[in-house]
Amino acid sequence: MGARILVVEDDPSIRLGLQRSLGFEGYAVDVARDGEEAIQRAFDRKPDLVLRDLMLPTVNGFEVCKTIRKYDPNIPIVILSAKGDEGDKVLGLELGADDYVTKPFSIRELTARVKAALRRRRSAEDGVDVFEEGNLRIDFGGQTLTVDGKAQECTGREFALLRYLIQNRGRVLSRDQILNKVWGFDYDGTPRTIDNFVNKLRQKLEPDATNPVWIQTVRGTGYKFRPAGG
Repeated sequence: MGARILVVEDDPSIRLGLQRSLGFEGYAVDVARDGEEAIQRAFDRKPDLVLRDLMLPTVNGFEVCKTIRKYDPNIPIVILSAKGDEGDKVLGLELGADDYVTKPFSIRELTARVKAALRRRRSAEDGVDVFEEGNLRIDFGGQTLTVDGKAQECTGREFALLRYLIQNRGRVLSRDQILNKVWGFDYDGTPRTIDNFVNKLRQKLEPDATNPVWIQTVRGTGYKFRPAGG
């Protein structure tokens, strides 16, 4: 059996359809009908990925995301919602979701997003490389970040973004390059998505986020991680 997926959806027909479709793809699928049940299932069943609606009974999707991330920052979370407003997407991603799929959607697209999120998790888990320089220590395998010896919480997507920037340190990366590599070619985000994630990371990495040292802005193009010895 493949990876275990927790589907959180209050609409019975959509829930059943997702359960059948993902099961057909070889995944082990657990389901939850509301926010409280989702949190309980996540802790009891320890899924490899959570696929959840944004608007849920009892506990809304944003709170579910925050709670799951608090206890396990490494579970990929894909939001499934009829709300396509960019502000909702940005908020969901900032709260720790790895991807955001807007209803109506095709099963083919959704499955591709799920597979991409699981690949990113496996890649992060397989990596044992550690970046250690100045006041930073980043263990990508263990998904830990310390700044001046103090632990900082990061989502899986933030670690993926950091990894990509550090792998290409000193190189200028456009927002489109970052979106395609870290979020995937089929992600329909905007440059604002990258800017928001970079701002969040700067608040954790930089002593003064308004005068960044590690993640530098290249005006009109994108970002680069500080060159070695820079």
